[in-house]
Amino acid sequence: MVRDEEDLAAARGRLVDRLVHRGYVERQSTARALRAVPRHEFVPEGRRREAYADRPLAIGNGQTISAPHMVAVMTDHLSLGRGDRVLEIGTGCGYHAAVTSEVVGPGNVYSVEYDADLAREARARLDRLGYDVYVRHGDGRDGWPEHAPYDRAYLTCAPRVVPGSVVDQVRVGGRVVAPEGAGRQTLVALTPTETGVERTTHGGVRFVSMRGSADGS
Repeated sequence: MVRDEEDLAAARGRLVDRLVHRGYVERQSTARALRAVPRHEFVPEGRRREAYADRPLAIGNGQTISAPHMVAVMTDHLSLGRGDRVLEIGTGCGYHAAVTSEVVGPGNVYSVEYDADLAREARARLDRLGYDVYVRHGDGRDGWPEHAPYDRAYLTCAPRVVPGSVVDQVRVGGRVVAPEGAGRQTLVALTPTETGVERTTHGGVRFVSMRGSADGS
């Protein structure tokens, strides 16, 4: 068992080294977080040996854990700082929330998951692994207004348009990073300002579609 854990830790280190070498990781805080989080704990037990391949994996209920390079890219684009309050839409298995928590610190990540089973399992998994992350079952299009304003927010599922309710819960000068679009998707970064929302695009991506009520802005 110890040998297995050591082998998995070594594989994780090699994965992060490759991501840095290929330019997917630019911020040291992102690299440290990826090295710290045991991705194999977040995938089905029968697929643990695949945990450190750079690809998405099925986690059940039609959902996936994102490829490590995509988690790295989104974490970098968020420009997270210690103590930032972060809203995550789409908890899934909890891996991305754990990476975010490693950067911003305990008690600062609020995650909403549409699937009740995944929410319950992710909450238990994060607690078992020592991550102080708040997980709620609900429709991510509504965000989590009780804890707003947030410094940052991100989506791990793709709506046609990033929900305005999520953007509205992020402070002026904060940032939202999300895949957007039906069919063809684009990674977007949104910055709320006093007069509107600034938008930049960062290439094509592929995520599971957002579930919940009808798309809205």
